[in-house]
Amino acid sequence: MLTNLLVMVINTYAMILLLRIWMQWARTDFYNPLSQFVVKVTQPVIRPLRRVIPPLGPIDSASLLIAFLLLTLKYPLMELIISGGISLSLVNLLAGLVSLIKTAGSLIFWVVIIRSLLSWVTQGRGPMDYLLMQLTEPLMGPIRRILPALGGIDFSGMIIVIILYILDNFFANLNYIGTLWQLP
Repeated sequence: MLTNLLVMVINTYAMILLLRIWMQWARTDFYNPLSQFVVKVTQPVIRPLRRVIPPLGPIDSASLLIAFLLLTLKYPLMELIISGGISLSLVNLLAGLVSLIKTAGSLIFWVVIIRSLLSWVTQGRGPMDYLLMQLTEPLMGPIRRILPALGGIDFSGMIIVIILYILDNFFANLNYIGTLWQLP
C-alpha cells in the first residue's frame, strides 16, 4: 500500500516536471491556468538548481535532472519500504532512465487522450484546449498532413496512441530492458 502511494506520487511529480519541459520546448502560453499550476508546483525545486545547471537549448536541464533523480530513487525507496534494506547500483541508474522514457510516453499518451476527449466536448474554445493544442500540434500536425480528417474525424491522436502502444510492446519485449520496463 505504501509502495503504491510512493510510486504514484513520484511518477506524478516526474510527469509534471516533464510537462514543464514539454511546455517550455513547445513555447506554450505560460499565463494559462494549467501552466501556472505546473510552474508553481515545480518552481521551489527547480529554482535552486537553475543557478547551478544551465538549460541545454530549449530543454530545461534542471527539471530533467530532478525527474531522472526522482525516478532513479524510486526503486531503492521501494526496496527500503518492502524489505527494510537498501542497495544502490548502476542498475538503479538504468532503471531510472527506462522509467524516465516510460513516464514521458505516458505523459504524451494522456495529453493526446485528454485533447481528443476535450475536442468533442468544448470544441477548442477553452484555455485548456489551446494549451493542449500547443503541446500536441508538433506531434499531430505531421500525421494530419499524411492522413487528413475523414468525415470530420481527426485520426492523428489515434495514430499517436497506436505508435506509443507499439513502442511500449517493443521495449517490454527487449531482453534486459524488458524486465526494467515492466517495473512500476
